[in-house]
Amino acid sequence: MQLLRIGAAGAEKPAVRAGENAYVDVSDLVTDFDEEFFGSGGLDRLAGPVAERIAAGRTQTLGDQRIGAPIARPHQILCIGLNYSDHAAETGQAPPAEPILFTKSPNTLVGPNDDVRIPRGSTKTDWEVELGIVIGRRTSYLDSVDQARDAIAGYVLVNDVSERAFQTERGGQWTKGKSAETFNPAGPWLVTPDEIPDVNDLGMWLDVNGERRQTGNTRTMIFDPYVIVHYLSQFLVLEPGDLINTGTPPGVGLGMKPPVYLKAGDVMTLGIEHLGDARQQVVGPR
Repeated sequence: MQLLRIGAAGAEKPAVRAGENAYVDVSDLVTDFDEEFFGSGGLDRLAGPVAERIAAGRTQTLGDQRIGAPIARPHQILCIGLNYSDHAAETGQAPPAEPILFTKSPNTLVGPNDDVRIPRGSTKTDWEVELGIVIGRRTSYLDSVDQARDAIAGYVLVNDVSERAFQTERGGQWTKGKSAETFNPAGPWLVTPDEIPDVNDLGMWLDVNGERRQTGNTRTMIFDPYVIVHYLSQFLVLEPGDLINTGTPPGVGLGMKPPVYLKAGDVMTLGIEHLGDARQQVVGPR
């Protein structure tokens, strides 16, 4: 299935994609795609009714309706740094021996086509196309990497927007450079694992103003999604609906010579194979 949430910010309704420009409204079946939904087996319960509605032609046209983030605000947005060997090389850093963990504020989550706002005082706001993992059940102390497969509800396209000066020049605390409002566009939809042939071989890209900046593939990940979930489960409890951003391939503004950063009026377009694409316009500070 491909889950999406449609409507104005703060008033999105849950739906399931039913084709190129169609969806099935499931707001009468579930309240939202949140902790309760994922943690109580919501995906399994939804499959039958959705199939019946699609077969009966009970679909609606998406048109130009706003698409929100495909999950409700999670307990946590966890992030893995320097997780692509080619991205580590462009930053001049050695590949990490263990996953580098940092967090983003959960209120950074916005829709896939919402504006990205440059924070006050920013001079180095940057882009990062990433594969996001959505956790499907309460998870801790997994015994093996293979067990991580059953803990994953699905995958989503994300842009891990980052303010590099805040991240590296203000005490070396990455969270400060990652947690400004609008800094985690996600979607357009969450795709369940059964619809992805190989999560470790997904092409990904990002353009700024129509110029290609990032081209990559999840096969150059140092730690794949299953390793990441297993690893994190040894240190903290993952809750249903939590989001994990898994790192970015090369081509970020920081890695250009000289570095190039976002400014108001820029437009980012990005996508990951099987996960759809997104478009975000950059706006100035409040």
